[in-house]
Amino acid sequence: MQSFPNDVLSDLKKHLQEEKKKTLARIAELHAQDPFSDPDRTNDNAASDSDAKEESSHDRFAAMLDEERAHLSDIDAALLRISDGTYGYCVRCKQMIDTDRLAILPTATLCLRCESEKKRK
Repeated sequence: MQSFPNDVLSDLKKHLQEEKKKTLARIAELHAQDPFSDPDRTNDNAASDSDAKEESSHDRFAAMLDEERAHLSDIDAALLRISDGTYGYCVRCKQMIDTDRLAILPTATLCLRCESEKKRK
């Protein structure tokens, strides 16, 4: 099984670790900005329109948090694949993923062919 050179994997691992730090920071920021994270919120006797606005904002923050958590999960999975020597191989067909694709999306788990087949289904 052909694999990526160690220097390439080392640089990629550093990049993914930096991306993980940034993602964790964004998650912390989103938690802090979520109106439901305010402990005094439950004691607030705000008008119902304020409650609706808070609910809407919370839903927006929850969606962004879900997106960031999914990205974090993808990063962790890519780091694990680097560690166990399976990085860069399609999880479906086991062929090497094109390096241009990995340069754009370093967390990719499918080659272009398998990705397009997945989208057609």
